[in-house]
Amino acid sequence: MDEATLADRLRQLGLSEKEIDTYLTILEHGEAKASTVADDAGVSKRYVYSVSEKLDERGFVDVIDHVVPTTIRANPPEEVVAKLTDDLQSLEPALTDRYGNVTEPEREFEVIKTRTTVVKRIRELLERASEEVTLSVPASLLEEIEADLRETVDRGVLVILLVNGDETLPAERFDGIASVVRLWGENAPLIVTADQRYGLFAPNEMLVRTNAGLQGIAIAQAQLVPIIVGSFFGNYWPMAGQVYVTDPVDLPQSYTDFRHAVLQATLHLEAGTEVHVTAEARPVRTDDYDAVEGTLVGVRQGLLEPTRDTFAVENALIVEIEDEQRVTLGGKGAFVEDYETRKVTLAAA
Repeated sequence: MDEATLADRLRQLGLSEKEIDTYLTILEHGEAKASTVADDAGVSKRYVYSVSEKLDERGFVDVIDHVVPTTIRANPPEEVVAKLTDDLQSLEPALTDRYGNVTEPEREFEVIKTRTTVVKRIRELLERASEEVTLSVPASLLEEIEADLRETVDRGVLVILLVNGDETLPAERFDGIASVVRLWGENAPLIVTADQRYGLFAPNEMLVRTNAGLQGIAIAQAQLVPIIVGSFFGNYWPMAGQVYVTDPVDLPQSYTDFRHAVLQATLHLEAGTEVHVTAEARPVRTDDYDAVEGTLVGVRQGLLEPTRDTFAVENALIVEIEDEQRVTLGGKGAFVEDYETRKVTLAAA
């Protein structure tokens, strides 16, 4: 560290320019008379006495005034640093008491400039997700967020994971860290969304190369994040190959995340389970919700192979209700299905 940088660090600790000059002079001598320090630092002897008392109080030096003439001795740097560290750490409880419950204002858009911040934001999104997460991440990043993914799955969140840049990872690698996993050998941008409300987008190079000079963006806007989800399922998910799918859960189960309901409905259909569906739903383009009940007879979905969708983000339950009539249930914003659904319960018939 050069002298200019050292002086700058001391300035950040609250020392003035003259105090810095005086302290560095004392350090160079180790121990010296006040007159010697004054001559070398270019200040008065009275000023040296005044500054030395302040430096003594902060632990930088010892003023030895029980001898004549008074001398000033620099304390060992490791002791000074240790005392400063202790002083800073002692602030934490008081700061936490005052500000621990204050949350950072949620920003609709945030430009991200470093890989470290990208990883931090991914972990924050995983932690705050309550229903659904979609991720497209490079294989090199997987180990860093594996524990966070596992905690997210353990909370019952649907985790849809696309790992790019490596097609050789074994299926057992993903047990417990995702609901559905696909691998793609090509590089893809980083995409992370949580609950279709929070999103993160960054160039692949920002994650795999240091000092790439690129930027990512975090979004907290419910009107825009579904567009990112659509891009994930429309442009990247179909390009990858399925390697892992979670097991069907024990029924009954209720879902407010419609995609999660479709996933489990598909798994139970494939397992030969007869499933009874109860949904809080309303006919598309109307306002009144009512109960729709019937037997699950089919799905339309692009989550699992073989896919049964007619467009990229299609998710629908096909339910046979009274008089052998079949209706289709869609999720939030449904427009091609018969009903828009806000809650679905799947039960073994």
